[in-house]
Amino acid sequence: MNEDVIRSEAKEVRARMSSPRAAAIAGIVFSVLLIIVMTLIRVSIPQDPHDAGVWLASDSKNIELALNMLPFAGIAFLWFIGVVRDRLGEYEDRLFSTVFLGSGLIYLAMLFASAAVAGGILFLYGVMPTTLIDNGIYAFGRAITYEIMNIYTLKMSGVFMLSTSTLGLRTKIFPRWMALLGIVLALFLLLSFGLIYWAPLLFPLWVLLISVYILLANLHREKEAIAAG
Repeated sequence: MNEDVIRSEAKEVRARMSSPRAAAIAGIVFSVLLIIVMTLIRVSIPQDPHDAGVWLASDSKNIELALNMLPFAGIAFLWFIGVVRDRLGEYEDRLFSTVFLGSGLIYLAMLFASAAVAGGILFLYGVMPTTLIDNGIYAFGRAITYEIMNIYTLKMSGVFMLSTSTLGLRTKIFPRWMALLGIVLALFLLLSFGLIYWAPLLFPLWVLLISVYILLANLHREKEAIAAG
């Protein structure tokens, strides 16, 4: 009987240890991929949403690479959300968890939607480059992707950071200063109105910070458990 209890407790300990590690790895993969994607997009496409599309002739390969990497970042982000919710378990607050999950899914949906429109522009440019520019299709698609990426997606990432940081303060799954930093950055993203071109990078950088901390803390706990047992 005692052996069964010991085995059961050992399984619970391993589950508690593997869950944060999985969240950390998923968060790191998401952050690194999204930082690369956003950097490629922002160094290739002019900041002015009213540009004439000159970049399509020289930098379209960079955008194609970024768009091909984006789905993998999205998969990692979904995994990150799922594992964090699993980690919260019985301590999960229904209100903030709903906002956390909803904002994360909406963020990802809008990110994919803007990527699909951008991919459509690149496809049409390969088929009918002159017509794309002359008949206003490029201007329309460019405006849509700009609005989604720099306004709505930005706001949802801020809401996600705010809800995650609030959950962090309540459950102490990461240090208090990280949660407070997340709240400050989230308010900045919510109130920036897309005026700062590189502001969207704050979100993956913050997720990367939290993920690295969770991974290191988990490895430290594992070493302590091995030393104690």
